[in-house]
Amino acid sequence: MKENLRIGILTSGGDCQALNAAMRGVALALYEKNKKTEIIGIENGFEGLINGNCRNLSKDDFESILSMGGTILGSSRMPFKHINEPDENGTEKIPAMIKNYKKMGLDCLVVLGGNGSQKTANLLSMKGLNIVSLPKTIDNDVFETDMTFGYASALEVASKTIENIKTTAASHSRIFIVEIMGHKTGHLTLNAGIAGGADVILIPEIPFDTIAVAEKINQNETEGKNYSIIAIAEGAKTKQDALLSKKEYKAKMGNISISFHLASQLRMLCNKDIRISIPGHIQRGGSPSTQDKILASQLGSAAAQCILKKKFGIMVSITNDKIIPVELNKVAGFTKYVDVESDTIKLAKALGISFGE
Repeated sequence: MKENLRIGILTSGGDCQALNAAMRGVALALYEKNKKTEIIGIENGFEGLINGNCRNLSKDDFESILSMGGTILGSSRMPFKHINEPDENGTEKIPAMIKNYKKMGLDCLVVLGGNGSQKTANLLSMKGLNIVSLPKTIDNDVFETDMTFGYASALEVASKTIENIKTTAASHSRIFIVEIMGHKTGHLTLNAGIAGGADVILIPEIPFDTIAVAEKINQNETEGKNYSIIAIAEGAKTKQDALLSKKEYKAKMGNISISFHLASQLRMLCNKDIRISIPGHIQRGGSPSTQDKILASQLGSAAAQCILKKKFGIMVSITNDKIIPVELNKVAGFTKYVDVESDTIKLAKALGISFGE
């Protein structure tokens, strides 16, 4: 083993809970095996790697961050579709990242990120850099892993929001639409809706019929339930809108979210007061849940073992309760969607939850 091990770490894309816990897992596991390990924190994601913005971190920097939300390194988004375009300063992104990786003298770069970040990580791996990645996102849509860290914490927030809304909805005999994060996939909305006791769950994988949603609300009224809760993913679409191109859909919706669009339609179909609640970034903020702290620590420690074994070009994942390395090229460019035939969907339907079909 090389006596001095220099490891770069960055957090990319949207923040989420347990980023700090995951970095701590990587660092402490490395320090345990090699006291001369040097951790180089790269600031603000891949942007920091492009610009060479970094700082040396010590063991003390990781000791007290297990329960801390956000990321001590900062983060930024860098859409993969623009990765081969120069940045605002005219800098070629990939060559700059490779140059700074070498300038920093890194033996490996650890990337904590979601789908887009995994694609960039894989591209850097293909360019010859030693890369190990970890799957983070509240959406739980990273391919080849059963769970991403950040998801369990966001699920607690989203489900509690739905649960709390029920009392005020019942008090005022209202329909409440709760918009949950998730542009492309509905894992968070689906499970939050079930756990929170929603009457209707609308997700991107199942385009909905507004009339069918209204029928469920009216059914509740007929059966003596004076309120209804709709959990809707921000990326959910009606059956008609699902046929539109991305450009056509954006032109139609403008700056109006799906929740407000749905509310306007339901007001013409249901004789009820309708309110909208959007927890937004609260779902990504705050301290990680116990489950997320454990998962992030497991994945971080496993990433350290891969580094020590010089096993690069991989993402550390959890599959069937086992932490395993997966080749990055099997992850990058893929999205884990909700299986519409899954037991979870069947459970929701068995409980009488409508998907607006």
